[in-house]
Amino acid sequence: MVAATGVSVGHDELATLKHLALLGALDGEEKFSCSSLAERLDTSTQTASRRLQALDGAEYVDREVVSDGQWISITDAGESALQREYADYRRIFEGESSVELDGAVTSGMGEGRHYISLPGYMEQFVDRLGYEPFKGTLNVNLDDESVRTRARLSSFEPITIDGWEGDERTYGPAYCYPATVENDAGDRYEQAHVITPERTHHDEDQLEVIAPAKLRDELDLEDGSEVIVHVSEQ
Repeated sequence: MVAATGVSVGHDELATLKHLALLGALDGEEKFSCSSLAERLDTSTQTASRRLQALDGAEYVDREVVSDGQWISITDAGESALQREYADYRRIFEGESSVELDGAVTSGMGEGRHYISLPGYMEQFVDRLGYEPFKGTLNVNLDDESVRTRARLSSFEPITIDGWEGDERTYGPAYCYPATVENDAGDRYEQAHVITPERTHHDEDQLEVIAPAKLRDELDLEDGSEVIVHVSEQ
């Protein structure tokens, strides 16, 4: 696995990250010594130190070295890496995996309507998703727990919408995941997809959903309405 920083993180480093989480570093700073960590990992102190340096370089942990050890906490990037590992194990032991993401409907900037309507994307939606999407996306502002859980989607195999060229510019690819949207009354719309463009202005707390119908009308949604987006593998 290559972190966003470009640092390579292997299985040994991820195992170390798991141990740090089990010892409480996911909830805040915990104090460790390389020798005590090495004992837990059944390895040498030098190896434990190298693994911590790699995790630090990948920005999976924050470290403060002091005279008798070091204070370590797992970062958001580190938690995302653990979430991906968790999703993989769920697929191994539970078969088909799914993720529930909670949030509130919010107004977008209108970009979804424009991009979805472009022929280079629309033709692929019809061919690969089996429907022509409503020209607009349902925008969901995820709660804090779902922002963390969202990282599990990276272990799913997406339906890829290829990038293309037109009008003297290049349009990037997007990745779609089958989804069911549920409102607070328990009503569901099942023929939907979470869409994650490769190039986007949205932060990780913003989720975009497409469907063949206007989801706001189908599920009686307005800004602030709470929804659950159930995302599954194709």
